[in-house]
Amino acid sequence: MANKAKLEALLTLINTSARDAIALYEQYGDVPAIDQTEPHPLDDAVDQVALKSAIRTLEGACAQICTTLAPPAHTAINLVQVYDYACMRVAARENISNILLSYPKGLHVNELSKKINIEPKKLARIMRLLATRGCYNEVDMDVFANNRVSLILLNENPVRHMILLHVESTSMGASVLYETLKDPKIAYSYDPVIAPVMYAINKNGTEGTFFDWMARHDGQRESYHTSMRALNVIMGSLAVLTHFPFEKYSTVVDVGGGIGAFSLPLAKTHKNVKITIHDLPEALVQARGIWARECPEALAENRVQFEELNFFEQVPVKGKDIYYLRNIIHDWPDHESALILSNLRKALGPNSRVLIHDYVLGQLSRKQAAAEASKLGVVVAPEPLLANFGVGNMRAYQQDMTMWLVHNAKERTLQDCLGLATAAGLKLEKVWDLAEACVLEYSAA
Repeated sequence: MANKAKLEALLTLINTSARDAIALYEQYGDVPAIDQTEPHPLDDAVDQVALKSAIRTLEGACAQICTTLAPPAHTAINLVQVYDYACMRVAARENISNILLSYPKGLHVNELSKKINIEPKKLARIMRLLATRGCYNEVDMDVFANNRVSLILLNENPVRHMILLHVESTSMGASVLYETLKDPKIAYSYDPVIAPVMYAINKNGTEGTFFDWMARHDGQRESYHTSMRALNVIMGSLAVLTHFPFEKYSTVVDVGGGIGAFSLPLAKTHKNVKITIHDLPEALVQARGIWARECPEALAENRVQFEELNFFEQVPVKGKDIYYLRNIIHDWPDHESALILSNLRKALGPNSRVLIHDYVLGQLSRKQAAAEASKLGVVVAPEPLLANFGVGNMRAYQQDMTMWLVHNAKERTLQDCLGLATAAGLKLEKVWDLAEACVLEYSAA
């Protein structure tokens, strides 16, 4: 395909995918606007696979055509001159969105600065950068109001907790990534205790893994488990409740289930299922309180049980229908992941299924991607888009970096996943592509 023809094809993909997204929004009401001050009904829809599929193509094609047409220096400097995270930290830490709720017509930075004790001219620069990104509206000069994006930063929103995890803990690891690659004592190690985040924290005398560090800080641990609920909307992960046939099964084990980010919605949508939540004691203490408040009927009907489990040393409850692991395996390097899966395999009955819900890193090689698509049903981007959807799937690759920085772990390619699972005695039955992450369904080999 000639170069100009490739650009024309990308323009067609942009137009088609944008129209697909518009049509999906119109099914729920009006199409949103960048300065909209209310959430759209589709924002919290359980099944966003169709929307995410359209946005995956749209973002990938937009970025690819911009990179193709822009001067290389323009693109390269844009990769590094990015301070959005620092500004988001200020907004989240100072509860700016909550403050602006009382000022629907906007609040001048001079008044906002008095409420949060930040110099007004500096605050205006932060707010203007975020508004340029589409987070907050500048309704008049130096007067800012909430919009649909900034409402994500409200205190009660779990996504705010995920944002704080990234802008505080993860950013510490990013600042020392190069040093960890060059330190001869740790450069070739995948030990979680020397993940870049812990390398940075350990300068203060802290030891252990990131999870060990959180266990010693109640506020951090509670915020972390709350942030896991944010994955429901960030990843659109609750789509598994409508795409996988849970109605055919009666028992589900949520391995490493935390406070119930997955199993709470499962209990509300599939009341035929009895759930076992496995996790460490401190997580289950928080979980019991949340379930008593948000889903007391499941407790009263004995549809949920909380059982302590160290999945490196113990076997989950045996013989259940479904064993579900969302964002568990990606927290650990290969050695530890193999232990988890080996112990899990010991629990399986002949008809049990294992669902591993994680990002799966797509291949840039179209030949390899096509081979995986033909054998396993993995979705490949249409040409001339990069085979892995390029920037349309960028969060998977950023999340891979997050796992490295925080845990010395990783997101995995499909071949990586197959290698780990096969060694543990699991057989891949199906890949459920949910447009952002995938659910890999395994049986006992």
